[in-house]
Amino acid sequence: MADDGEWDRRSLLRGAAVVAGAAATTPLLGKAATAQADSGDADALFKAGKFEQAGRAYEEILKKDPRNVHAARRRGYVGLLANKFPDAEKYLTLALTLAPKDKETNALLGDCYIRQDKFSLSVPRWQAAGEDVYAKWFGAVHGKPYQINGDIARLQMKQMDPSPLVEASVNGGPPKRFTFYTGAGWLGMSAEVAKEAGLSAVASQKIDYLDGTSWMYFGVLDSFKLGGIELRNIPVEWSETDTNAADPGGPSDGMIGTWVFYHLLTTFDYAGRSLILRRPTPEAARKVRADATRAGAKPLPLWLARQHYLSSRGSFAGSDARVVGVNVGGVGEIAAGMSGETAEQLGIRTDYDRPIGTFAHSHPAVAYPCYPKEIRLGDAVAKEVYCYTNPNKPTNVPWPYGSGFDVMGYFAHCFWKPYNVTLDFTDMNLYIARGKAT
Repeated sequence: MADDGEWDRRSLLRGAAVVAGAAATTPLLGKAATAQADSGDADALFKAGKFEQAGRAYEEILKKDPRNVHAARRRGYVGLLANKFPDAEKYLTLALTLAPKDKETNALLGDCYIRQDKFSLSVPRWQAAGEDVYAKWFGAVHGKPYQINGDIARLQMKQMDPSPLVEASVNGGPPKRFTFYTGAGWLGMSAEVAKEAGLSAVASQKIDYLDGTSWMYFGVLDSFKLGGIELRNIPVEWSETDTNAADPGGPSDGMIGTWVFYHLLTTFDYAGRSLILRRPTPEAARKVRADATRAGAKPLPLWLARQHYLSSRGSFAGSDARVVGVNVGGVGEIAAGMSGETAEQLGIRTDYDRPIGTFAHSHPAVAYPCYPKEIRLGDAVAKEVYCYTNPNKPTNVPWPYGSGFDVMGYFAHCFWKPYNVTLDFTDMNLYIARGKAT
């Protein structure tokens, strides 16, 4: 979030190879954690990523103790992870009634509202959560946000490495080159493009940036056109450090984040070097499911935490299937990343003689090459691939900086290259299939 001093677009790119925001945390892999989860303890179930079981356990707690704020808030969070908005609103509203000033509840409910484009309802929640920038930003969006014109867009990737690039038009101007990254939330652009588009800031935020500070600016964009799809009236960000020359992923004019993608039915067709965007209609969803079935791709769960952190279920080095981060786009040469604890507990070969200096959350970080025998997401498998491990990464990062549940690692840019991957934010499924999308 902005008030957390979150990365700007450049530092997001620099850190993409090391962390998936705060969501790239490590699982509890030992027997004790498994025993705890099997005991039915609601918090242990949640922490282990057994969200449906955790939801039922929190409901049982609330039957016995209807005023349990923690259980109500967590039950609402479970609903929010799966975009089950009626459940999320029901239990988060209950938690808010019990504790009106609770910042975590207010932030979760604010997130719940913005995912449904109920920006005006989110404003008091962001204010109560201490997120004044978000309150000003979303409060400045008048009328219906994220209006979709058009039904489908197929955008050629003008560049694959070090980061993928597609073209888009800002406020009807000439084509600009945008990278994309699901480790980022909002649509961001360079200061030059923002000026050219006539944007004015409705809020600003000073953040830590590398070895100094930077100012971020937030406004409302009238039109963002991606081929045959146009989005109108959408939140946008830019900063004084956003210049084309500074982009470590190569010259680009901005970054498209998860907020754009969760308004659409999105296929990242790496194998076909294209980005496919569809209006999320029932007909389009049926076609995606049919195409996935023909390709032999089974639906995998998709979870969304803290506005934009995506997770599914996968495995490293022969581990059981557990929650993993899903980082599509960004920049980097790795197929996956993990903490030092994960690499050590799974016996993953790590080259500690080759430290790699990078940045995470705009601060210096050191990672090391590691080589798991296998990483797997559904039927998509990579063997003996180049990955990173960060020994200093915390095992689990609770609110307000992380998801609060264990994530054994994350899949990154290079993993997706042989595949096409579709994110369905209506049914909350992920489909991954080898080869080009149809």
